[in-house]
Amino acid sequence: MAAVMAAPQLAPRPIAAWTAPVPFVNMLETRDNRPALKQLQQSAPAARTRKERPCDGCRKRKSKCVLQDSRRCVLCEFHKQECTFVEKAQPRKRKLDDGTSTDGSGKKSPVIPQAIATSIPQQQLAVPPTNHTTNVAPVPVRKPFAVDESLSLQRHRHCKLLGHTTSLDASLISLGRFNDKNETQSRLGTLRQVNATEYFSTHDDADVPIPDDEARALAEIEQIVGQHGSALIDIYFRNVHPSYPIIQKNAFLDRHRHGDRQFNPPLLAAMYLLALSWWDTDPLSSAVKPDMARLEYIAISSLTIAMQRPKMSAVQAGLLLLQRAKSSTWTLTVQLVALAQDIGLHLDCTDWSIPPWERRLRKRLAWALYMQDKWSALMHGRPSHINAADWAVPAPTDLDFDESILPNTSTTTPDDPPTEALMAKGRTIFMQMITLTSIMADVCETFYSCTAKTEFQRSGRYATQLVLTRAKPVQVRLKNWFARLPAECKMDHHNSPQTPTNTLSQSSTGYLHLGYFATEISIHRRIVQSLDPTTSDPYMLYICRSAAKTRLISAMDFVNRLTPSHLDAFWFFPSATNFALIGTFGALLQATAPGKEEAEFYAMRLGEFKWSLRVSAKRAGWIAGALEMLEANGEMLAGLPEKAVISNGKGYVPPPPLPPLVMVVEKPKFVQQPFGQIDLRGDVLEEEEEDEEVDYGVGEVMEIDGWEGGEYA
Repeated sequence: MAAVMAAPQLAPRPIAAWTAPVPFVNMLETRDNRPALKQLQQSAPAARTRKERPCDGCRKRKSKCVLQDSRRCVLCEFHKQECTFVEKAQPRKRKLDDGTSTDGSGKKSPVIPQAIATSIPQQQLAVPPTNHTTNVAPVPVRKPFAVDESLSLQRHRHCKLLGHTTSLDASLISLGRFNDKNETQSRLGTLRQVNATEYFSTHDDADVPIPDDEARALAEIEQIVGQHGSALIDIYFRNVHPSYPIIQKNAFLDRHRHGDRQFNPPLLAAMYLLALSWWDTDPLSSAVKPDMARLEYIAISSLTIAMQRPKMSAVQAGLLLLQRAKSSTWTLTVQLVALAQDIGLHLDCTDWSIPPWERRLRKRLAWALYMQDKWSALMHGRPSHINAADWAVPAPTDLDFDESILPNTSTTTPDDPPTEALMAKGRTIFMQMITLTSIMADVCETFYSCTAKTEFQRSGRYATQLVLTRAKPVQVRLKNWFARLPAECKMDHHNSPQTPTNTLSQSSTGYLHLGYFATEISIHRRIVQSLDPTTSDPYMLYICRSAAKTRLISAMDFVNRLTPSHLDAFWFFPSATNFALIGTFGALLQATAPGKEEAEFYAMRLGEFKWSLRVSAKRAGWIAGALEMLEANGEMLAGLPEKAVISNGKGYVPPPPLPPLVMVVEKPKFVQQPFGQIDLRGDVLEEEEEDEEVDYGVGEVMEIDGWEGGEYA
């Protein structure tokens, strides 16, 4: 028998760690001492070889020719023209003392300054500084922007993750010849290694033809916003970024404030769109407001094109567009999930050979997409496209919100104390929302997945008991989450004595607490749906409906606690739907009420709830979307048959008699208590230890072990 020889296993290729480039000019210099793009264009470059001479287009424009790896200069690509080196150089003109110049033929002509023919904003006449020929010292060329050192945010390149089941095996790729950037060439493009097992293929943007002109889209966007572009960017980072930090602020401003305008068109338009939500509360309100409808059309149409070149900027643009109530669509959310997987956002990038700031940004952006997917699934009643088995992103920490670009450095221009406090509060709310979203995702999977619905249907008359048994673990998690909320996440934190008086007035805690109520109501909604008056135990029916009533009242009272500081702040995209879910739950309780008195009670509370929303909508117009949904529910309730009168004349419906198997021992079981104090195991709950300022009946939980032998076990 032939001996079987074991083939040696291919060892992982050692990967070079990412190192920060040594800049000629510091990327984080201030505006005063940093050379702007217009200064670089006017300065004489260092002596070039013939191979490095400017292209024909830049020579005619008298502009600085910056060549890229593809041997096509930046300006020719910006103007969408061919970059050639075929024309001969024109004869030099030597300036004479009489203010005229002479060419090779000896003819004199006056010196006329020419404007640099380029669409880049910094334009200035190229006037010689002296009246005699001098040797101008070369100006150091600025290193690429920070994004050009990244993996998924390069301006002229994009990347795609090479999965482990593709035709390219990681062990075979590791046999290639890699340079100091961990890149190797192949027939399928440039392959880049980021850790021992993960590879990306990188491609030039020019290799992917697109049907539209990005430069034209950018020009149209800037034409719409006019001179207010910089002010709108400031509004965005002041109002949106603290609560939704999916952009690396310094990396963005590094480009925006120093001449680069080759931004992703849908990202720039989306940032302008969100900033325009605060137009009326800003000093800009005296000017003519830009056309938001036109701006949104450009953003959506250009996003479809940008997705053909997978980058993080396209994911950022899509998420920002989805924060607008009118733009929240399930289809776009699904596309963003696919795009994010294309660039590996679902993976743990902790040990990747990429800039540290990109690792931090990837983690924040990934969790923002996770929340978008989960809450969109709740809004639309669809299955989530992100599952735990294929999600390896660790939870973010405070260190992941560092805005610095270069390693071992902090933000160049630190924010003032009020802004710093707002940023700290925003990132805390962002991380708490991630935890709440994971609980909400479990609620949807436990009660609303296809498997769960099938199991409830098969359980028949025991459906309620099955629902209650599965409700207990997730309710305990929800209760513990609320009990452990940091002080800055409390509803009235901005009014507490500990809050600095100079802190900015906006507070985004509203959308966090609203998300809590939506999650809690989703649990009770399934419990109420499982109740059947013909088969359910009368007392269990009473207890479940009483607990549901308590949750509804708490949620409606929460709306009355909203202040202008809450309404003026940033609200997460599902907020309008979450408000509507409160009203939907009230309508469900009204429709299933056993008697006329209870139905009238819910009708009255629903009317008060709608009135509160109308008042709030005057300051936060997006709430009008919730009112439209509630009006639709109201039209359906018009067909509700009249309920029977079952009260005892004292204004309330008495509870049914105690189940016969309940034994009264030291503590009487099922003693009627005020709402919020009922424990379905039979004992009276202790008072919740909550902050008195935010005690509106939340954080309590129905703990149900099940129904055994006619009594609660």
